Amino acid sequence: MSQETPSTPIANNAVPTAEAPPLHRPWAIALALSLGAAVALGLSRFSYGLLLPPMREDLGWTYLVAGSMNTANAFGYFGGALITPWLMRRLGVWRVLMLGAVLAGLFMLATGVLTDTTALMLQRLLAGVASALVFTAGGVLAARLRSMFPRHAGFLIGLYYGGTGIGITLSALLVPASLASAHTHGAAHGWQWSWLGLGLACLVAAVIMARPARLIGEPARMQTAGSRFSVRDFRFGLAGYFMFGAGYIGYMTFVIALLKQQGMSPTRITVFYALLGVAVLISSRIWARMLDYFKGGQSMAILNGLLAVVTVLPALTASAPVVFVSGLVFGMVFLSVVTSTTVLVRHNLPQSAWPAGISAFTTVFALGQIVGPTLVGWVADGAGGLERGLLVSAGCLLLGAVLAWQQKALATHT
Repeated sequence: MSQETPSTPIANNAVPTAEAPPLHRPWAIALALSLGAAVALGLSRFSYGLLLPPMREDLGWTYLVAGSMNTANAFGYFGGALITPWLMRRLGVWRVLMLGAVLAGLFMLATGVLTDTTALMLQRLLAGVASALVFTAGGVLAARLRSMFPRHAGFLIGLYYGGTGIGITLSALLVPASLASAHTHGAAHGWQWSWLGLGLACLVAAVIMARPARLIGEPARMQTAGSRFSVRDFRFGLAGYFMFGAGYIGYMTFVIALLKQQGMSPTRITVFYALLGVAVLISSRIWARMLDYFKGGQSMAILNGLLAVVTVLPALTASAPVVFVSGLVFGMVFLSVVTSTTVLVRHNLPQSAWPAGISAFTTVFALGQIVGPTLVGWVADGAGGLERGLLVSAGCLLLGAVLAWQQKALATHT
């Protein structure tokens, strides 16, 4: 089963041009394109979890303010996802991909000279917009590449979305090294060096993927949805996915801060986050049979339930083996919840209704990510601290599992 995401609603309707350009080594093209996912999520969004502790300590933030930074990022992503289809029609998919990657790099470079909280929140919002441009345009090109090499479709598109893990792993290595270097040189705000390094990494990634992505070629003008999508028919699936968005982002935002608070060494934290990224890389193949087998919301429910269990673990114990299991399983699961929504739509709707259905799931996912970090941060500022905050995240995921289990396959499309 291919690793797809509702963050690219129009990718499913992208129609390749009559003549596909001759490509050699399509796996290398897909691997280069995967740097778009690395920029959009691994470097731009999830790296913030590593930088939250030193930024909060330096700037005197509450956990509510710290969580609101990722809420601003989610707002930006939501807005960016709304304008990306229009931009792709005006500029072309490749230009939007490059524009988003360069802007993401520049916005993160700007963080290297900022200390004002309002300005940093604006930066997180703008970085979210840029991330949406990159991720959506990259998804369209990945779908185009998949249509050109149908025998290797799952492997190629899995490589693209696996780029998220590349970005997470790169962040896990880059952030501690830059923080240590800043400390050695007596920098006033060492975390700024990390943002500068991440920004440069985004720009390098843009350069590397520019020519391979251009070789894929532009898809023909995307079709519009021609069939009705009923929110009522998918109300439990949509509700379960909203809770997933609220729950998973709380873990990704605050788990590093909790591990540091519990006394885990910087080296172990680096290994923890790097292994989480590696787990994302291999996740696309693990759940394929289950996603094919279930036609309703069962796959989303099972995956949400697994995430709820492993999210609780760091809140209950500081034992390194248990915490590492939490990170590994989380990495192996969370992107597959995203995939499950695309599969749910494909199982239950005609192709002409896929864009409308996937767009609906994209919207509730973005809204959940907006709510989650602020909610968990607000709870973490209370008596229970970050442990209680992660329990709230786990509760959201568990509720998402219960709701998703109620989503039945539509009788007319089973």
